[in-house]
Amino acid sequence: MEYGYASRFFEKTDKDTSVYFRDKKIWGCGKDYRKHQGKYPVIFLTFKDVKYDTWELALNSIAQLLRNEYLRHLEILDGSAINKYEKQDFEKIASGSPNEVDLAFSLGKLSQMLDSYYGIAPVIIIDEYDTPIQNGFMKGYYNQIVSFMCNLFSGAYKDNRHLSYGFLTGILRVAKEGIFSGLNNLSVDSVLDVRYSRYFGFTQDEVSVMLQYYGVEMKLSEVCEWYDGYLFGETEIFNPWSVINYINEHCSPQAFWQSTGNNSIIGEIIKGATSEIQENLQLLMQGKTISTYVDIAVIYPEIKRNPYTIYSFLLMAGYLKIVDRQALHDGNNICTIAIPNKEIFYVYEKEILSCLADSISPSTAIAIQQAIIMQDVPNLQKHLQDFLRQTISIYDASSESF
Repeated sequence: MEYGYASRFFEKTDKDTSVYFRDKKIWGCGKDYRKHQGKYPVIFLTFKDVKYDTWELALNSIAQLLRNEYLRHLEILDGSAINKYEKQDFEKIASGSPNEVDLAFSLGKLSQMLDSYYGIAPVIIIDEYDTPIQNGFMKGYYNQIVSFMCNLFSGAYKDNRHLSYGFLTGILRVAKEGIFSGLNNLSVDSVLDVRYSRYFGFTQDEVSVMLQYYGVEMKLSEVCEWYDGYLFGETEIFNPWSVINYINEHCSPQAFWQSTGNNSIIGEIIKGATSEIQENLQLLMQGKTISTYVDIAVIYPEIKRNPYTIYSFLLMAGYLKIVDRQALHDGNNICTIAIPNKEIFYVYEKEILSCLADSISPSTAIAIQQAIIMQDVPNLQKHLQDFLRQTISIYDASSESF
């Protein structure tokens, strides 16, 4: 989520921004929605690019994001709405010279200053909040990033009377680390929930309308094969990023998502897979289903402590889909899961080959890839039998897979 419609809808500016929404469906939802348009100061951050090898670099990147957001609100330095000490705090973040403690309190302080200046508490929107957490887990600074995020989010959301509304998006709830401890009014909607399920991507009706608009409605079956398959709550959902890129690339199907996501966690899972997980991954790559317990509050360290939590993670991250589920009394579910579509199939294939990069020659890697694409099972088994014995069993990409 770049700074766009969600933020622009709420943000109070000198311009009449309602022009961006008067022809959109939200405008027709009634005055209860329209009354919020352009009424609030907005704090917006996306952590999607905070992917660094060290904690120091990650913290510097976060500091730059916060600095940019402070600079976007320079107007609050005018006049006497905030006192000289608050201005000093503002200038410390904006100058790029804060310490870790200053950064941890920065969202809470900015919301207070915006409230004082505008006379109305801001909306705080944070996108992909757990990208730095996943990267910290992969690169060895997990504890530092979790501790920092706990303080940052507490200042922004916990007992903050200078907050009108708060929104966060991410893969995992990260509930067990205590990042959101004390936020007893926090409402969480995951891939299993129904309430907002149709808004997490494109529905089939929306994709059909889009294809008709561009005169390529005959491509619906191909779009379904490549980018459909996700089930949010009770709603079948297409990957919106991939559908848009598919149309932009003249309806040439490609694995667009693999270039935008951090798929290295799949490689880590493959490297540490037990024999049972290897067998299950083989079944999934054959287009079959498996049944597993899904914990919606799974956290990254549990992937190593309990390898069977990988299915919960892969489901929440979009690498698996729910075919069927049975609710349990603890709030979790027993789910029948599968690989969603061809696009995600090729993400798995790429990561598997990446895991084998040190063991096989480029020519062999190309031969394996061609065998998977052409569904040449005998040739695939011939190339893989020596190399995959010590890593993971691979995959009869049968013609019935998708």
